[in-house]
Amino acid sequence: MGTMILGFNYYPACPEPEVVSGVAPHSDISSITVLLQDDIAGLYVRGSDGDSWIHVPPVEGALVINIGDVLQIMSNERYKSIEHRVVANKRKTRISIPAFVNPAPDAVIGPLSEVLETGDKPKYKQLLYSDYFKYFFSKAHDGKKTIEFAMI
Repeated sequence: MGTMILGFNYYPACPEPEVVSGVAPHSDISSITVLLQDDIAGLYVRGSDGDSWIHVPPVEGALVINIGDVLQIMSNERYKSIEHRVVANKRKTRISIPAFVNPAPDAVIGPLSEVLETGDKPKYKQLLYSDYFKYFFSKAHDGKKTIEFAMI
């Protein structure tokens, strides 16, 4: 059985949001992340060009589901984690409570054998989730660079 971790993020209103970082660009370490949206903007995802940021318009009461690094590893990149960031709102305080769905700390993560049955070569090594977790939190949020730790 895995674990679920709840995060609590508080982003006070900021008259100059371009000079602060709500949360720096990163991908989530989880299998999936579930976030209940409110009506306050601030979430952005990295565009497919690698340079742009796309605003995720808030839909109050909607759930945002992010694919995390673990699902990218286990699916051998059939599903990819999304790089995202949070920007402070100019007029309103924003609070978010993401739920991170994770494997158990002693679980071994790597491409699933069912995924590799088609003949695909594994892109990731088998490793303990706790080792990946420690590595992830030993680095500052730096885009998607921490997933390189798991690559073959």
